[in-house]
Amino acid sequence: QVQLVESGGGLVQAGGSLRLSCAGSGRTFSSYAMGWFRQAPGKERESVAAVDWSGGNTYYADSVKGRFTISRVNAKNMVYLQMNSLKPEDTAVYYCAAATGLWTVVAGREIDYWGQGTQVTVSS
Repeated sequence: QVQLVESGGGLVQAGGSLRLSCAGSGRTFSSYAMGWFRQAPGKERESVAAVDWSGGNTYYADSVKGRFTISRVNAKNMVYLQMNSLKPEDTAVYYCAAATGLWTVVAGREIDYWGQGTQVTVSS
């Protein structure tokens, strides 16, 4: 069993930065690919970024490339999403998720574990 808890959300002005954290528990945390998703009001949930089990391979949605960075520290059972140059359209609830492979996470299908979500609000 793996449990995921997000933190680090909040209110920030456009152009500012936030770092989201996802804390995992369970002995097998380091074997999972991890991803970040977001869902804004009235919109479908979308994949934002993902990283494989080793941290060596990553994926980013076109909308966040060059602004967001995903990373993980397996020794601490942590995954992070550094968000820079934030825009109002980044406003959403952000979720972390665990799956068996990088592309499974990107697709948002067959997710094994979800966190509870953390709110990010970007003001103009």
